[in-house]
Amino acid sequence: MTSPVVPYYAAIESLPVQLPTLEEIHSSKEFMSDQEARMVVGVGEHFVVKYGEGVDLIEGETILHLESTVVPTPRIYAWFQDQSTKKNYIIMERIKGQVLASMWSDIPKVTKEAIATRLRSILNDMRKLPSPDQDYPFCSVGRRGLPDGIFWTSDPAAPFAGPFKTEQELNEAMIAKYRQDGMSTERGNYYSRVFQQLFRDHPAVFTHGDLQRKNIMIRDLGDENKEPDIVLIDFEYSGWYPSYWEYSRAIYACGRWSDDWNLSVETFLKPAYVEYAWTELLLRELWT
Repeated sequence: MTSPVVPYYAAIESLPVQLPTLEEIHSSKEFMSDQEARMVVGVGEHFVVKYGEGVDLIEGETILHLESTVVPTPRIYAWFQDQSTKKNYIIMERIKGQVLASMWSDIPKVTKEAIATRLRSILNDMRKLPSPDQDYPFCSVGRRGLPDGIFWTSDPAAPFAGPFKTEQELNEAMIAKYRQDGMSTERGNYYSRVFQQLFRDHPAVFTHGDLQRKNIMIRDLGDENKEPDIVLIDFEYSGWYPSYWEYSRAIYACGRWSDDWNLSVETFLKPAYVEYAWTELLLRELWT
């Protein structure tokens, strides 16, 4: 997958304050996500920075693309690569609010319903965004391949991520990745037959790709006269996928199913029960 042109910096007059330096980024102790190749830290009052060798700068380009739409996202202030370490950096707006995951169990049913209603409106608008390539509509920003981990390979000479002209081609790529990972050939053949029968006629729609509560920020819960103020974050896996994809990934991310979140998912996304069941089967084989 090709990277966007680097570096990118927003106009100086649009910045709240001067951008943080590398020293300020690396000295931050406010860890929001701490993984070996992908860190997310807060830097001061205004900035969140995602950085590391595992960070794909296309996420910054995706959010910048969404800034011109009605989809609520953080502002993107910069993306670049440190040539000495080959680490990528995305500097974005720090949203003043709470992560939905931290508050879900404490809010009343009526507020949960209001959040779901607002999410349905956001996602309906998001799914209307046209693909940048009408000939190969299953793609990401810039007519690139799809970044979902199901297509990931350590061999850049043998990519599986597309872009794809048809849903059938996308299905075949998933099965090819399954086989490359050393799974059963006969089971792969079975998946191939099933997918070609069941995974068809789904249009390409813009998809967040990891729609779970940790990626939903609440700036204001609202009240009976005002809808909740919601911002979506973490567009690492976003692109134009088959229309069932958002639901299947959101339900897959329910984890331990310890609360009522799955019920809310079905109020802001059209259920795709069959597609979810088969994709979960495939994902659990690949990722467990």
